[in-house]
Amino acid sequence: MSSAEPRVAWVFPGQGSQEPGMGRALAERSPAARAVFAQADVVLGRAISRLCFEGTAEELGKTANSQPAIYVVSIASLEAAREARVLEEPPACVAGHSLGEYSALTASGALDFDAGLRLVEARGRLTQAAADATHGTMAALLGLDEASAASICAETGAELCNINSPAQIVIGGHAGAVERACKLALERGAKRAIPLDVGGAFHTSLMAPAVEGMRAEIAAAQLRDSPVPLIANDRALPVRNASTLAEELLFQLTHPVRWVQCVEHMASDGIATFVEIGPGGVLSGLIKRIAPRAETKSINSETV
Repeated sequence: MSSAEPRVAWVFPGQGSQEPGMGRALAERSPAARAVFAQADVVLGRAISRLCFEGTAEELGKTANSQPAIYVVSIASLEAAREARVLEEPPACVAGHSLGEYSALTASGALDFDAGLRLVEARGRLTQAAADATHGTMAALLGLDEASAASICAETGAELCNINSPAQIVIGGHAGAVERACKLALERGAKRAIPLDVGGAFHTSLMAPAVEGMRAEIAAAQLRDSPVPLIANDRALPVRNASTLAEELLFQLTHPVRWVQCVEHMASDGIATFVEIGPGGVLSGLIKRIAPRAETKSINSETV
């Protein structure tokens, strides 16, 4: 990224940011957002809009529902912001947390909305199937650094899933391994070890059954080179090339989201403002812990 480019990054949330009623107010106010929801219903052949607006927390929490729902609300938020001229200049880079990489690539122009939505629905279906087959789980370790968490995982058979902030690391794996890791983490100084109410061990080797199915789906999606770089989840480095982007979407299924390193890379490259686009505001909170001097803004139903 050259110094002449704007010092703004667009970032997109992942699974866990869903909430009942998300996108309803946006669709009521914005013709551009309404058009996104209407298009999504046609592409999927089901009323994903009604799920977003009226679905219960339990319905939205199902992986096969939450992934396409979050993607659609994120892109609806983006289009509403463009319509309102809240976002007029392109970003210097984009990034997304896990599922959010699909929203980021759609925002960058590397992926068409329809193709991205089909990919996200396939991802939700395939990762849910992998979760059902492997019976994994996840837990959040608070107050422990990455090196300590990695050591504990190596000793217990658990795996790193998300490096969310300097003191919040999510681990996953088979239930017994995660339970052993949580116990050992508390013994070694973690403030808390919190089991997460999730359907599987995402971003671990237990998601391997989803990889081949997603490989075929991604190949059919016709990814393009990205006009602006994506700061990739695992390598935390800028990627533009279509084939490398495709590899990233596969790689992240079974490897951790290194969000701390992604934000640190962007901040060190001169990004001063992070615009979170989509439901909730989880990423803004994490970014403040990683790069305290950065400015954060949220683009969602309440702010557009």
